[in-house]
Amino acid sequence: MITGPTGAEMLLPDDPEANIVMLATGTGIAPMRSYMRLLFNDKVGANADGSRKFKGLAWLFMGVPFAKSLLYDDEHTEYKSKYPDQFRFDYAVSREEKNAAGQKMYIQTKMAEYAEELWELMQNPKTHVYMCGLKGMEAGMAECFGPIAEKAGMDWLDFAKTMKKADRYHVEVY
Repeated sequence: MITGPTGAEMLLPDDPEANIVMLATGTGIAPMRSYMRLLFNDKVGANADGSRKFKGLAWLFMGVPFAKSLLYDDEHTEYKSKYPDQFRFDYAVSREEKNAAGQKMYIQTKMAEYAEELWELMQNPKTHVYMCGLKGMEAGMAECFGPIAEKAGMDWLDFAKTMKKADRYHVEVY
């Protein structure tokens, strides 16, 4: 018998103007790929005239140990080419890249490069964060956004709980 996560934790919001920030490590890319296909590729995500229903921003952060482990790069590149104002992606290749301080490039290290922009995006009630993959990503979020939240007079964990209660912070980690 096989069991797994149940419920509606990882469903996309109904609002076509929502912003979607996706964090994935390894096989955690699977739900993110389905989101991106719905938003940018499949017929079900299109209007009758062929235009896309999705009008927000989708931003993927994908972490892998080696560049050869990057999955679906051709799809990401195509979406970026077709929807440059709506799709962004950044990779964190931990065993091959380092940041300016010489640290391994994990998702939180890559996100730290855009911390102010991401923090501002998360203040928007239309922004949803989806996290799937290694459990360490949760601590990585606190590492990345703890200081910026504190500077704004907030506590990151409290802010994340508020987002979660508002159905804007979706986590499936293992």
